[in-house]
Amino acid sequence: MQTENNDKLKEECGVFGVYDFDGHDVASTIYYGLLALQHRGQESCGIAVSDTNGPKGKVLSSKDMGLVNEAFTPEHLEKLKGDIGVGHVRYSTAGGSTRENAQPLVLNYVKGTLGLAHNGNLINAPELRRELEYTGAIFQTTIDSEVIAYHIARERLNSKSVEEAVGRAMTKIKGAYSLVVMSPRKLIGARDPYGFKPLCIGKRDHTYFLSSETCALDTVGAEFVRDVLPGEIVTISPEKGIESDTSHVLKPADTARCIFEYIYFARPDSFIDGISVYDSRILAGKFLAMDSPVDADLVIGVPESGNCAAMGYSMQSGIPYGMGFVKNAYVGRTFIKPKQKSRESSVQVKLNPIREAVEGKRVIMIDDSIVRGTTSDRIVKMLREAGAKEVHMRVSSPPFLWPCYFGTDVPARDQLIAYNRSVKEISDIIGTDSLDYLKIERLEELVGGKLGICKGCFTGKYPMEPPAEDIRGDFDK
Repeated sequence: MQTENNDKLKEECGVFGVYDFDGHDVASTIYYGLLALQHRGQESCGIAVSDTNGPKGKVLSSKDMGLVNEAFTPEHLEKLKGDIGVGHVRYSTAGGSTRENAQPLVLNYVKGTLGLAHNGNLINAPELRRELEYTGAIFQTTIDSEVIAYHIARERLNSKSVEEAVGRAMTKIKGAYSLVVMSPRKLIGARDPYGFKPLCIGKRDHTYFLSSETCALDTVGAEFVRDVLPGEIVTISPEKGIESDTSHVLKPADTARCIFEYIYFARPDSFIDGISVYDSRILAGKFLAMDSPVDADLVIGVPESGNCAAMGYSMQSGIPYGMGFVKNAYVGRTFIKPKQKSRESSVQVKLNPIREAVEGKRVIMIDDSIVRGTTSDRIVKMLREAGAKEVHMRVSSPPFLWPCYFGTDVPARDQLIAYNRSVKEISDIIGTDSLDYLKIERLEELVGGKLGICKGCFTGKYPMEPPAEDIRGDFDK
């Protein structure tokens, strides 16, 4: 699990796929795509490529722990020759932080080779895994992505095509998944029927892209074509361009996108299913100002995720927006945490208040969420020590009351500060003069009232039956 010093939610992964129909190498393009998706996972990363004109089934791959720019050198990329490829950035929810679990997974089997990158979490991974093990499967990793890869390979033996095998596997796997699959001559994207995780298509000249977010398409100079629909399988090949299978697509009202993509996970310059992430965050701040006003001198955001909502609060309330903190941009999630006995706070290593901005002022501080509360109380304390007269906190999501099983590391209920506590009690614990959260009724409005969203971590009502036991620590992404 996360350490108490790191009280932010984590997304689990980012996926990126490229197929250059002109036959040029794609590894460096995948590298830049992954750099743009680095916020979705900083634990490990990988690239797998294949030459569609070379020997069928030969895949070159490289993966390692750490950040994209640490894991790949120009020499690494130079060796990865191929015109089709997939890439992945990963964050694991608990345990399983090993090189073996880095993706993409590369699977050699009777029909050739598959490269697979997965974002999400399967809720029936343990049963599927046991079923495979009892028929002789040997697993190299502890991640549910390998279960998906095995099922696709198995189904391929009785299918006319890889995309048909992906479709058949989708009838067995349950949970959240955006997949990018590389076969010897095709690039395939698939999104679970609820659409928990984002996936979109891009194009640049004769090169096609699949990406978790549109910001990565911008980075590589590709134009956005469209989102992959929840439940859709897209197949990209030079012969047929983009083919679509919508046989798993649900009615729009039954879809359930993770609302945290809009509140926190995605980069603000991305669009997901037609909705601007930046606009959603500005709107969240405006709603907080409407529903939970307070008399103050300054509105600040907890960088980076609270900044847009803080701007929205300022626009709506007329209270000036200011920069209250400096964030050390060079501290990754993997930095060596100060020992308990040492006086350095890991929060202060990452963030420092600007005394000149907050001294003597009544401050409204906006953040995207409070999970355990261990970071919030330190940030409030830092503001008071910097001379803030009052600290009022506003949160651009409702209180977490339930765990997430679909790829976000909301922990068990007894670790959630909001569980069994009133807002006033939470405010007292973290030391604010006042505290309020985004109203749950506002969530649909963040996405224009036209997209199905998952609110399970706030309401306990999930789009599908959650697993009887919390298996997230064993089968992570």
